[in-house]
Amino acid sequence: MIVQQFFEDHEIGAGRQTFGRTITETDFVVHAGHSGDYFPHHMDAEWCATQEFGQRIAHGTMIFTIGIGLSASVINPVAFSLGYDRLRFLKPVHIGDTIHTVLAIKDKYPDKKHADHGRVIESVNVINQEGVCVLYCEHIYLVQRRPSVDSD
Repeated sequence: MIVQQFFEDHEIGAGRQTFGRTITETDFVVHAGHSGDYFPHHMDAEWCATQEFGQRIAHGTMIFTIGIGLSASVINPVAFSLGYDRLRFLKPVHIGDTIHTVLAIKDKYPDKKHADHGRVIESVNVINQEGVCVLYCEHIYLVQRRPSVDSD
């Protein structure tokens, strides 16, 4: 869905929530193949059974990717992602866990380099089926300001 939203349209505190997605063993295998991360914490069920956590732990980068992907249902043609700050893997995620993403506008301010844009900071909380936040980060957007209307 395309929703044009200029810098001035963003309200601090406004938010949304995504649908859920259950993490599967296939997710683990595909992500390990893409990333090259075959650490036993993610891939060796027998070894993990001997550890304190007792089972395989999802790659943090996979949960980040899936959590952000869940939020990618709206395209704003006047906004551009500048990246992510404050990324934290707070709790482990396992095969069979279901996650969803809760997003909210945390801050906004003029952009120092681009007078016709502002920066919008969106908090991103990936939540598991128990309501526990497993990942947090802040998404930084460069958002075009509403064009001024010339009065003749």
